[in-house]
Amino acid sequence: MPWLTEDDHRHWLSGTCFDAYTRLGAHTVPGGTWFAVWAPHAESVAVIGDFNGWDAAAHPLERGPSGIWEGFAKGASAGQHYKFRIRRGPYRADKTDPYARALEAPVSEGNPVAGLSSIVTASTYSWGDDAWMRARKGPGTLAEPVSIYEVHLGSWRRRPDGYSTSYREVAEPLARYVVEHGFTHVEFMPVQEHPYYASWGYQVVGYFAPTFRYGTPDDFRYLVDTLHRHGVGVLLDWVPAHFATDPQGLVFFDGSTLYEHDDPRMRYHPDWGTFVFDYGKPGVRNFLVSNACYWLDEFHLDGLRFDAVASMLYRDYSRKDWTPNRWGGRENLEAIDLLKTVNEAVYARFPEVLMVAEESTAWPGVSRPTWEGGLGFLYKWNMGWMHDTLSFMRQDPVHRAHHTNDLTFPLVYAWSEHYALPLSHDEVVHGKGSLWGKMPGDAWQKAANLRLLFAHQWGHPGKKLLFMGGEFGQRAEWNHDGELQWDLLGERLHGGVNEWLRELNALYRATPALYNEDPSGFEWIDFSDWQQTVASYVRRPSPAPEAPKKKRPKRVVEPPPSADGHVVFVFNFTPVPRAEYRIGLPAAGTWRVLLNSDDERFGGSGLWSAATVEAVADEPMHGRPASAALNLPPLGVLILAPV
Repeated sequence: MPWLTEDDHRHWLSGTCFDAYTRLGAHTVPGGTWFAVWAPHAESVAVIGDFNGWDAAAHPLERGPSGIWEGFAKGASAGQHYKFRIRRGPYRADKTDPYARALEAPVSEGNPVAGLSSIVTASTYSWGDDAWMRARKGPGTLAEPVSIYEVHLGSWRRRPDGYSTSYREVAEPLARYVVEHGFTHVEFMPVQEHPYYASWGYQVVGYFAPTFRYGTPDDFRYLVDTLHRHGVGVLLDWVPAHFATDPQGLVFFDGSTLYEHDDPRMRYHPDWGTFVFDYGKPGVRNFLVSNACYWLDEFHLDGLRFDAVASMLYRDYSRKDWTPNRWGGRENLEAIDLLKTVNEAVYARFPEVLMVAEESTAWPGVSRPTWEGGLGFLYKWNMGWMHDTLSFMRQDPVHRAHHTNDLTFPLVYAWSEHYALPLSHDEVVHGKGSLWGKMPGDAWQKAANLRLLFAHQWGHPGKKLLFMGGEFGQRAEWNHDGELQWDLLGERLHGGVNEWLRELNALYRATPALYNEDPSGFEWIDFSDWQQTVASYVRRPSPAPEAPKKKRPKRVVEPPPSADGHVVFVFNFTPVPRAEYRIGLPAAGTWRVLLNSDDERFGGSGLWSAATVEAVADEPMHGRPASAALNLPPLGVLILAPV
C-alpha cells in the first residue's frame, strides 16, 4: 500500500495540502521508514543514507500523480542520516530533504555526501504545559498586556568555554529571568536550520528543523515547555520571504526552478543574496503554509513573527529590473494571497495564537481580518514609531525642541493597525550602535535618556518588544559571537536602568489603562511647550459598560469628574530641572507618583522625590478641570495616578 493517498495527491496539486509535514519527509513506522519528496521534474529519485550504504540502487522511489516520489526503506530508523539523490538528464544532485525535521552540521567529516544531511527523527517528548495551552487567548491579548523579550539563543548567555548554551541549558535561567523582569512573551530569532551562523537564522535551508547548534528537536520542545510552565509565551521568527542558496537545499531542487521564481529578474533578492519563493506554485504554498502550522503544532509555539513582509508585498522591492503583476502593477498578488492563506489556515487550526508582521511600509490592513480585506495578521510592528522615536531621542537635548514632531507624529496613526512597538535587534547591529550608544550625553545622561525612552515606549499605545541587553543598557553593539555584557548589571547606572524596566513592566501588567488599545485610552495633555521640551499625556482604562439609565430627580448636583484608573505621564526631555511646572490634570485632589525615573534606585539624581502632588480645581489648565505644580527632574519622567 502506498504511503500517500489519492486525496493527498489531489490536495497537493490544488495547493491546499496544509498538513504536508505529516506526509512528506521521513516518517518512521514499525520495521522501517517511509520517505516522500516533491520533485515533479526529476527523472528518478532515490533515498540514500546510513541504512543502505549511500547506495542509490538500494531504495529508488516511485513517482506519484502529483510529482511526489515515495518509498519505504526497511530498517531505516531514527537517528540515521539520509539525502535524496535527484537525476534529470545530465543533472545529478544529492539534496537535503525539504521536510527534514533535523539536519546535521553544514560540514561532516567522513560523510560521503558531506554536510547538511537530513536525519530521520521521531519525537519521544512528553509535554507538561497542558494548563498553559488551555489558557492561551490569542486575539484576546488585544485587550491584555503583551510585553515581548526578543532573544538570540546563541548569544544571550555563553558557557565558560565560550560556546553557546543548549536549548536545555538555557531553559530554566531564561524562564526565571523573563519572569523576574515581567515580560509576558519571549520571541526567538529564527532557530530553523541555517548553515551561515552570521545570518542569525534569516537565511534558512532547513525549514522544518530546529538548528543542530543548540540540541535536538526534543531539546527545543523542552525549552518551549519550560517557558510555558513558568507562564511565559513563546513566539518564533519565521522567514517566508526568501531562502538560502546552499546547493544541497531548495535551490534548483529537481533540476528546475522548483521553489524559486522561473523569471531570473524576480528570483534573486539583492539585499540578502538569497532566492525568493515563487508563491504562485501550489507546491510552494503547501510547503510554506504547512511549515507555519508545523511549528505551532509540533512545538506548541504561541505565535509567529513574519520577517520582511514588505519585501514580499512589492515586486519591485529593492529591484531596478522587475516584472509587473498581471494587471501591470507592483503588488505581488501571489504573495498577498499566500499571506492571507497562511493566516486563515493557522487561525482555523490554532485560534489562540499570535500572528505578527514585520511590515515597514504603509500597506493598509495588515492587521485587519482577511474577510474585511486585510492580510489577517493580529499585530503589526510599528516601524514608523521606532524610527521617529529613536530619531527624537538621539538628538542632543538642546536640539530636541526643533524635533518634537518626531515624538508626536506616531500618534496620528497609532490606531490604524494593531501595533507592537519594536526596539529590536535590527536597531543595534551593523554599525548602528546599542540603544545606550544612541543616547546623547555622558554616562549619567545616557542612562537617564534610556529611562525616558522606555517610559515612552511603555506609555505609548501598542504592545511592547525589546531586544535582549536593552533592559540594562548594554553598551556594546550586539555581537552574535559573544554574550551580553552581564557584568554591567553590577554598575549603578546600568543596574538602575534594569530596575526601571522591571518596574515599568510591573506597572504595565497591573494597570488596565496602559493596555487599553482603543483611541479613548490615550490623550495628549500638552505637547505645545516645545521650547522647554516638556510633554504630557494621559492613559485611560476602557470605559465600563453603561448601566441602564434611570430617571434622575430634579436639582441633583452632578458628581465631579472622576480620574479613577487614569495614569498621567509627564516628560522633561532636557537636563534642566523644571520647578513648579504646572500642567492640567483630569481631576482635582491628591495624585500619587507611581514612578519617578530620577529616583536614586534607578540611577537618577534624586533631586525631587515627592510621593504625592495636589491638583487644584481653581486653576484649570490644558482643557482639564484641575492642575498641579510639579517639580520635574532633569531628563526625567513622572508617572502619576489619582489616590
